[in-house]
Amino acid sequence: MGSFSMWHWLIVLAIVLLLFGRGKIPELMGDVAKGIKSFKKGISDDEADTTASGKSVDHKADETK
Repeated sequence: MGSFSMWHWLIVLAIVLLLFGRGKIPELMGDVAKGIKSFKKGISDDEADTTASGKSVDHKADETK
């Protein structure tokens, strides 16, 4: 009862294909890829803005207050 057999995976695949259809899955994966690309672009833009505005702080280990 530990893992799924090949029959379990085939049944799951058949159910997914029935629910989404063959045309919806590539469309869904394309939307996921676009989301990942825009997330990465937003992160890189944020890092570029932070370093360009001079908000980065250099810490020195030997400084004490």
